[in-house]
Amino acid sequence: MQMKTRTVGLAGAVLLLFAAGTASPAAPHAGHDTVIRNGLIYDGSGKPPFRGDVAIDGDRISYVGPHAPGHGRNEYDAHGRAIAPGFINMLAHPEESLLVDGRALSDLRQGVTLEVMGELSMGPLNPAMKQFFQRMETDLHFDIDWTTLGQYLDKLQKRGIAPNVASFVSAGTIRQYVLGENNVQPDAAQLDEMRRLVHQAMEEGALGVTTALIYNPFTYAKTDELTALASESARCGGMYIAHMRSEGDRLIEAIQETIAIAKGSGAPAEIYHLKVAGQSNWGKLDAAVHEIEAARSAGVRITADMYVYTAGATGLDAAMPAWIQEGGLDKWIERLKDPALRARAIADMRDPAPTWENLGQRAGPDGMLLLAFKNPALKPLAGKTLGEVARSRGKSPEDTIMDLVVEDGTRVGVAYFLMSEDNIRRQVALPWVSFGSDAEAPAPEGVFLLSSEHPRAYGNFTRVLAKYVRDEKVITLEEAIRKLSSLPASNLSLADRGLLRKGYYADVVVFDPKTVQDHATYEKPHQLSTGVDDVWVNGVQALKSGEATRDWSGRVVRGRAWTGQSHGGCRVSSKDWTWNP
Repeated sequence: MQMKTRTVGLAGAVLLLFAAGTASPAAPHAGHDTVIRNGLIYDGSGKPPFRGDVAIDGDRISYVGPHAPGHGRNEYDAHGRAIAPGFINMLAHPEESLLVDGRALSDLRQGVTLEVMGELSMGPLNPAMKQFFQRMETDLHFDIDWTTLGQYLDKLQKRGIAPNVASFVSAGTIRQYVLGENNVQPDAAQLDEMRRLVHQAMEEGALGVTTALIYNPFTYAKTDELTALASESARCGGMYIAHMRSEGDRLIEAIQETIAIAKGSGAPAEIYHLKVAGQSNWGKLDAAVHEIEAARSAGVRITADMYVYTAGATGLDAAMPAWIQEGGLDKWIERLKDPALRARAIADMRDPAPTWENLGQRAGPDGMLLLAFKNPALKPLAGKTLGEVARSRGKSPEDTIMDLVVEDGTRVGVAYFLMSEDNIRRQVALPWVSFGSDAEAPAPEGVFLLSSEHPRAYGNFTRVLAKYVRDEKVITLEEAIRKLSSLPASNLSLADRGLLRKGYYADVVVFDPKTVQDHATYEKPHQLSTGVDDVWVNGVQALKSGEATRDWSGRVVRGRAWTGQSHGGCRVSSKDWTWNP
């Protein structure tokens, strides 16, 4: 069922407003810009829904209640549908895809109105980093004509985007900027420079500091270094979000490190893509939840996000030891061509008790699905498992992993099947867990079809609503919407977003709870979700009857230290957080 639309002239639209429902009294007016009528309103708070209307004027919500007085220049009949705050993608990777296609269609069709990026941030970049990133472009091509994170965010907004965007600054990006790609530790002057770059990024609008601690050269950062950078972020009202050192064999120790950084820095902490990886580790979920909830009870501000699939996605670097990758891609490939070093790496990859995060070992060759290549000759392998390719080549899985990196000249995109569906269900129900796709925002067309994709890019949020709410009843719809909207907004301390409330930004999604559905699969990932047909971003309709309008109303949502220009010190502090445990 499509929403019915009608346009009402201003004549006859002047009626007296009166207090009703959650609305506040207002003076007479000449009508609203938009009124969404007759829907079941889930306001994002987690409270039960109620039947009513939402009115929008400019970029703000002007009424939420049982019946909006007057008329809208644009009226939408949401009968039989849910009206909710726009969804927040807490871990998004459309940094590159938005430079090619500003619609973010895979997410827009799921009701996402805010993409939160920065696990590996797009700034600051030095000349060597720019050159490397330009060289690593695969199917998506764009000019790297920015240096700072703030310049990148400005570029997105100026070129036109459908969703709002926000970004953290990556501790790994800053480490690479200052220290390069070797296994070294910063001296006092270098650490001061790293802190200065964090401070600069915060004043450019970053929401905090992130890590990606299983990857080179980021894995070389020690706890004290991360605490120092998180402290600088906290001084500017920023969070600390961690892709932890381990999500499997050393999961509990990694959670404890994250908690220690939160305590030591004063920053609220979040765990990226909470999971228990590897069948031998699946029983650790109880202990992991206990660690987090004990810290929360003790006053540590820590939350988590997740995607709702049993496979993650990253590169083949996550299946090889750090030492062979030290110094960057060229040195990595050079070592892979050395028979002695290759033999040593294979021995490490087969070690049943590795001291590093070996995702390849935990998934196994038939649990590794190849997704993306740069080399056109290798693209036909996308959609095959590593095991299939190894057998067809008559080589071991370890040799095949190394050969593919050498032949492609990249880390190669791959999905690792690591998680338990039972654990996913339990995590979905945790009240402090929000959701993120950990994926770009493609469209099922053009350049995006040159590579395969993890289905989470097209289905993570609708899968929550369809599978875990409607079909399996793991959580209620009102709780799911809270975890998709006000929970991440509160964790990020975003002002006036995440709720359907008068005065809040008009990020609104209308969907059919009975039919909302994800369709993307590992075999056929490029399939848009259905059931979400109408989305407003900052009061402008970005999705109408399932079609992107290309009315670019997406904005940069900046952190609380942003001033529009550099100055000597942040005006906010960690004491200002509005966190609700």
